[in-house]
This record gives sequence, C-alpha cells and structure tokens, in this order.
Amino acid sequence: MKFNIISSGSKGNATIVRYKETNILIDMGISLTRLEDGLKMFNLTVKDIDAAIFTHDHADHISGLKFLSPKIQYALEGTLPTNSNVVHLFEPFIVKDIKITPFPTSHDAKNPCGYILEAGNEKLTYVTDTGFFPEESEEIAENPTYLIIESNHDIKMLLHTNRTYELKARIMSNVGHLCNEDSAIATVRLIGDRTKEIYLAHLSEEANTPEVALSAYYKIFKHFNVNIDDYLLKCANQWECTLGGNLDED
Repeated sequence: MKFNIISSGSKGNATIVRYKETNILIDMGISLTRLEDGLKMFNLTVKDIDAAIFTHDHADHISGLKFLSPKIQYALEGTLPTNSNVVHLFEPFIVKDIKITPFPTSHDAKNPCGYILEAGNEKLTYVTDTGFFPEESEEIAENPTYLIIESNHDIKMLLHTNRTYELKARIMSNVGHLCNEDSAIATVRLIGDRTKEIYLAHLSEEANTPEVALSAYYKIFKHFNVNIDDYLLKCANQWECTLGGNLDED
C-alpha cells in the first residue's frame, strides 16, 4: 500500500491510496488540476479512481465533488448532496483489493468519520477533523501500519491569532480539531508493533507549524516512554504532496 497526501489543511484536502491496481481517493476538496497533478505521481488519471470516500460535508473536503462521478462516491448518510453509495459505521465494504471501514469521529458536521483501509497485511488509519478521538473507535483503528492523523493547532498560537473568540472556542471544542498534544496522546494510544509511519495532517497555517507540531510529539512520546525514533514521522502539507507507504510497490 502506498499513498499521496496531495493536500491537507483548511484550504482543501485530498489523499490517494493505491494497492496493486486499486485506487481510493479520500476526500476531494481541491481543484481538478491539483488532483490531476497528484495522481500523476503514481502515473494515474481521474479515470483510474475506483472509489472516492468522504469524511464529512465541509467544503474543504467535498468542494471538488463535481469532478467525480457519483457512482464512485462513498460516504455516511447525509454527507453528500449526490446519490452516492451510503456506507455505515463499523461496517466494512470492499472496493476491489481494499477493505474499507468507517469509524466515528467528533466534528461539527453531519455524520463525520474516519476510515480504516486494509489490503494484504497492511492497514491505514485515516482520521482528521475531530475534537477528540472517540474511545469507541480505538479498537478498530489501533495498530495501523500507517497512521494519518490530524494535528491541527498549538493552543497558545491559536489564542494569539486574530480569529474571533467564537471560532477559537469552536476549534478547541470536542467537535473542533485536535491540538498537537491531544493528537500525540491519541497516537500513542493507537500505534502498535506493526506501526511504521505516522503523518500529521490538517496543520493550521496560522496556529501551527511543522516544527511546533513535531516538538509536541517528541515531548508527549517521551512522557509516555515511547521511542519516537522507531517511527517515520512527517507533517503533511497544504500546498505540496507528501508521499508515504510502500513506495516500491508496483
């Protein structure tokens, strides 16, 4: 399994996951040009996408719906305005070689979720846009080979932005976004003996930096006596692609 986090942040999100000849797009909140550029890195086109799965209905995750056939769109009920394929929490569905299972998150959207993608002996846990990591989702999401998890903001930096009090409160709430420390704590709970790579996603451009996010991770891992050097740890980017997984896979 390999993947390209084409874009991750409040201005648009899209990730392509590939295993053998199966190609799954997670969210589509970017332009068609950006999607096509990201797909080219795996020698793919939009026609090669077998399924597009959506985490929730906010514009930065679904604004590019019009570029995709409704026939390949999958989401929980009420997420999409199209006649998409409705999926259900904790109920796996198969798209060619990949098994996909939605799990609950906590965000101010209708039926938000994360996804588990499994193929061969590998497992990808994908979770962004959540105020906390629900306990009911831990068992299914734990011990992934690859983890893509939100690390949205540094609390002090957020409080010093020019955003309204209401927006700051919303971001820090249980239906908002994970701060760096909460993201790291959730990650410590999720990783296991087969975990290889961790990608921090949806970093705020105003209230976070890769350096600040990674520093928080190092502190939290040290606190829990977990050796962070056992894992490949990277930050995904709003404007540049981030490649991961088994990149030698055909």
